Amino acid sequence: MPEPLADQHFKDALLDQIARDGNVAQFVSFGPDLKQRYSRIRGFEPNHRFCDIRTAIETLLVHSPDHRVNIRSSKPDSPHGIEFLYGITSSDLALQEIKRLAISGLFVIANETLDVNDGGVSGVVYGNVMEFAPGATPKIVEAGGIVSIDRTIAEALLQTVYGFGPTLPFHNDLRVEFSIHPVRRGFANEHTIIWEVQEIPIDPFRVIPKWPNDFSKFVGDKVFGLLIADAFGQDVPRTTVLSRNLLPFTFGKATGSDIKWLRTAPRVPEPGFFPTVRGWTDPFKLAENVAGHEPIPSILIQDEVLAKFSGGLMTDSDARPIVEGVTGFGDNFMLGHVGPTELDGTLLRRLEGLHETLVHCMGSIRVEWAFDGERIWTIQLQQETAVSNGQTIVPGEVPSEMEFEASDGLPGLRRMIELVQGTQVGIKVIGEVGMTSHIADLLRRHKVPSRIASKSD
Repeated sequence: MPEPLADQHFKDALLDQIARDGNVAQFVSFGPDLKQRYSRIRGFEPNHRFCDIRTAIETLLVHSPDHRVNIRSSKPDSPHGIEFLYGITSSDLALQEIKRLAISGLFVIANETLDVNDGGVSGVVYGNVMEFAPGATPKIVEAGGIVSIDRTIAEALLQTVYGFGPTLPFHNDLRVEFSIHPVRRGFANEHTIIWEVQEIPIDPFRVIPKWPNDFSKFVGDKVFGLLIADAFGQDVPRTTVLSRNLLPFTFGKATGSDIKWLRTAPRVPEPGFFPTVRGWTDPFKLAENVAGHEPIPSILIQDEVLAKFSGGLMTDSDARPIVEGVTGFGDNFMLGHVGPTELDGTLLRRLEGLHETLVHCMGSIRVEWAFDGERIWTIQLQQETAVSNGQTIVPGEVPSEMEFEASDGLPGLRRMIELVQGTQVGIKVIGEVGMTSHIADLLRRHKVPSRIASKSD
């Protein structure tokens, strides 16, 4: 077999090297002379030489679970592919394309087609950072919408979601393109496929996760936030996730209660719009489509926290914590039905410490929490741009304001927001409303100039 030259980039030779220690998609490759170069097909020895191109391609199609192949072409002096053909099912067509590309002087690789929409993710790991997204090839990292996160945290998160983590070489100077799949694939029949490995000097650097992103939308915003909290070592109630896109999975810690809360997880936050239910109800009804909204990707079945206090905390525009809470459960506080009460000084300091820890890990945040007398549990975690301060929810100079009575509830506020958006009119919220409540959160999400005022103002 030919060996790769130091100053050239033979993609099939690199795959041959990767396959010695890792798992690659099944493939067979050819040079411009149409002679076979390398192969990895299950049931055959590495680099088994087939009698002709047709036999090689037909064998690859038979051994590919989806019975489809991709064809890639390249030149050895170019690190980038020239032409890529996806999902070919006919050996005649594959043979025709291989010959066409080879005759034009290109090296050609035919590999099994792996469905990017099988529920897995693809991405890149380099140094201490991992980036990934669902529904795409590893090239997705060159676009937006990816998860970009510390490698250790990413591996813990993926282990939680899939029940296995990516099997990757660990070396600070390697850039590795990979994909992971719920069903085992590739020559070694494993969950991780390695597509490319490059040696690139990389200086370690700190990365802060950002969401919403394509993966948080894939699993549901609430699910992703809690996965991040859990991966960073916070106390998250034991949660089972029923997902449209993934097998059910469970994470978090038992709270000591046998009562469950069912929570919806839309793709992006919709404060107070979708139902939350204490006790059991039909989870499929909770996931039914709502007119004008995308289908909910996940339902959370979460242990109840035996809450002595509950509430919210967030970052204000001066990077300081806003901490609010009430006695018992916090659902009425979040909906704006009751205002915050004074919290015990010790608990307040612990919550401020939690805020400091989370801000260091992920920047400006908003948290729904519950305290059982010992532990502070993270019920929900979101990233949120810090704009609020004092009684100002969203700053902005407006010539006039509409008054909204907090007792009218979130549906009434949504209607008022529709009226004022795109105008020079703000909203004054009348009532004892928390800055971390869904009422304030909804106004921040829609960027409506707004403030909280008492009835006497």
